[in-house]
Amino acid sequence: MAPAAVPHLVVHSLREQIREHILEGIVSGRWKPGERIVERRIAVELQVSQTPVREALRELETLRLIESAPNKGVRVRGLTAADLKESYPVRAGLEQVAAELAAERLAADPSALEREVAALRVADAGLDGEAQVRHTVAFHHELVRAADNAVLLHAWESLGIEVWTTLSIRWLSPAPRAYAAEHQDIVDAFTRRDPRICALIKSHVLSCAPQV
Repeated sequence: MAPAAVPHLVVHSLREQIREHILEGIVSGRWKPGERIVERRIAVELQVSQTPVREALRELETLRLIESAPNKGVRVRGLTAADLKESYPVRAGLEQVAAELAAERLAADPSALEREVAALRVADAGLDGEAQVRHTVAFHHELVRAADNAVLLHAWESLGIEVWTTLSIRWLSPAPRAYAAEHQDIVDAFTRRDPRICALIKSHVLSCAPQV
């Protein structure tokens, strides 16, 4: 039987479901920094084979959330706010390029972004942190997708944005933010063809980074 999807992220494949199960365990403290994650134990718990568990662990290792060593197995990395912050300048640069490439397209049709802003209004009103994560990530994903550049999209997705956003918002528990309002400002900048849009996107992404 496939494991139930962790509710804060949209999940599609079995590997993704397992990855989110492990991620949720790290975020919630089920697995502490330095603690071993046993592949076979997860497979038994979720009633799946070890192959998708191994694939999920490999992906999380690529994202530097876990580490493996000979004769020591897989363990949770001792992450700090500084570790989480490292991806944001790279992400900001990619989204700045995306904004430049997508500016005319989003000025003409910002509906994909507007859908996520509408969902963020509901999430903000209900103080639904999981929905805030989901729709914040989806908003930025739509922005990058609108650039219509496969290389850029692949580079952005390979950063594991949803993972780092989840950890930054939930694990470090920052003060509540008006997610809908700040993303509406971005939509408005696109629709009025603001020449500062690239700088606005870069500033916005960097403002989301954990404070060290």
